[in-house]
Amino acid sequence: MSRPSAHHLLLCLIFWVVFSSRGYGVTNYNVTLADPEQHLVRVQMTLPEGPPEREMQIPTWNALYQIRDFSQYLNWIHARDRAGRPLVVRSINDSRWQIAGAQQGAIVEYEMFADSPGPFGAQLNSHHAFFNLAQILIYPLDGRNQPTSVRFDQVPQSWHIATPLTPDADGRYTAENYDRLVDSPVEISNFQELDFDESGAHYRVIIDSEPGDYDAEAITSMLHKIVTAATAWMNDRPFTNYMFIYHFPHGPAGGGMEHAYSTAISLNADALARDPEILASVTAHEFFHLWNVKRIRPQSLEPVDYTKENFTRALWFSEGCTSTAADFIQLRAGLIDERRFEQELAADIAELQRRPAHLTQSAEQSSLDAWLEGYPYYRRGERSISYYNKGELLGILLDLDIREASRGKASLREVFQWMNLNYAKKGRFFPDSDGVREAAEGVSHADLRSFFQNYVAGTDEIPWDKFFRVVGLHLVETTNTVPDAGFGASRNFDAPMIVSMVNPGGSAELAGLQVGDTILEINGGPPGQESAESVSALSPGDTITVKVLSRRDGQRDLKWKIGSREEISYDLKDLENITRTQRAERAAWLKGEAQNPSAP
Repeated sequence: MSRPSAHHLLLCLIFWVVFSSRGYGVTNYNVTLADPEQHLVRVQMTLPEGPPEREMQIPTWNALYQIRDFSQYLNWIHARDRAGRPLVVRSINDSRWQIAGAQQGAIVEYEMFADSPGPFGAQLNSHHAFFNLAQILIYPLDGRNQPTSVRFDQVPQSWHIATPLTPDADGRYTAENYDRLVDSPVEISNFQELDFDESGAHYRVIIDSEPGDYDAEAITSMLHKIVTAATAWMNDRPFTNYMFIYHFPHGPAGGGMEHAYSTAISLNADALARDPEILASVTAHEFFHLWNVKRIRPQSLEPVDYTKENFTRALWFSEGCTSTAADFIQLRAGLIDERRFEQELAADIAELQRRPAHLTQSAEQSSLDAWLEGYPYYRRGERSISYYNKGELLGILLDLDIREASRGKASLREVFQWMNLNYAKKGRFFPDSDGVREAAEGVSHADLRSFFQNYVAGTDEIPWDKFFRVVGLHLVETTNTVPDAGFGASRNFDAPMIVSMVNPGGSAELAGLQVGDTILEINGGPPGQESAESVSALSPGDTITVKVLSRRDGQRDLKWKIGSREEISYDLKDLENITRTQRAERAAWLKGEAQNPSAP
């Protein structure tokens, strides 16, 4: 556990005195690691003086755009006043409660089950505790915007606490309000910590994994490059301290969650060993989120409503274009080269083009439909596209369009810097796609209405070569024979893999595979994030063994032979006659910067 500085303690004291002098109350939480073996967390919430009747809410969602109803993990809840007299806790709905007689304050105690692994969950076991605090902390409706604090009790002696919040002398972690508190993930374990300083900022790196599953020196080197490239690309650093939390389990894992001053990332240790570069990709994406989405934020996501969905059309930009920025950051950092960048870009194009829904669902609609991602059918190719995938491609195309329209004087970098200056730094939120268009037209001095109508709000086929011509490239199609397992399945983050499609009359169906089956193993190992990942190393004619669990038939082992199908793949190639201007623009493109930037 890090020790608080005298400067920080003074700031905390001033913070507390100022709020107390204004008559604001402080909500305090004590989180007890009551029973790690049973994954049980006990929470005591101390409410300050206030109205006699108080309402309390536990969020229905957090970290993912999915309603997850965290009250399902609540075992019991009790309340008493400051004198110890019991107070009646009355349920208003499944996630909200009311108590009376709390005018002198109250103490609310409850028990939560916490065993959701990964960066989007809350988990306590004999190995560690990791908390997205919104998933275990009930908040008073009238105290959400008031100062709050949390302390962790019954922490095993060998464990330490890591969170971007700083503890006071009593070991309490304080925040100006509930939102800030729950935007600060917590890792409690016998983790390894690496620290480094770069360009005036301090970075803490928390790694909870088996020592043999990662290279600490390589991770630190990678982070130096990413944070240096990203802050230089944005010409901004809105923090003095930042924390990376990494988990590398051998079970299902994948993805990261951004926070205002930190990120939590979980990757499968075996997948990381096969492709170490995936760590840099996820890290660059999550780190860039501290600008895009945490500070450059769409109005439709504010204020956060913990009781129902926050619908937005802007995830194609907030998530997808964050991936675009992460690509340029990796290029500038020397973590990927031109060829890999172009190969991954072509693979992203293939992913979009292979989904029939790219002709029926726009990037904006995909953003609005994000709340359906937990349903297996929705993730099928004929039903939806990914705002991550198309958004990343739209970021590339918007960058190319701006370059051409401005004759190399502006790029996507200028769009982000414009939005950072005119929205983030002024405490404003941008009006979804209209705000992105305003920024793009502001830096390019061009009318980009058709781009946003046709490709962001619309579903027009993208004329790829028209955009890539500015950097001397064109898209080449190739038809290949690929293995076909006869079914489609995917997992929703840390959830089990569910079969969403089985080819009628195919070998998988004949073997007994059914839509809705849960896949436990493929060829004796854990399944990947998508079924295609698990069969990519197989060839037509190979035998696949799948262990499944179905509600009707229980657990079964199925076996059949892999088939084949024709699939179109793509590659980016040089134009036959590249001009000097195109070569110069490509060089600037690969640096993520304008070729001939306008004078400030």
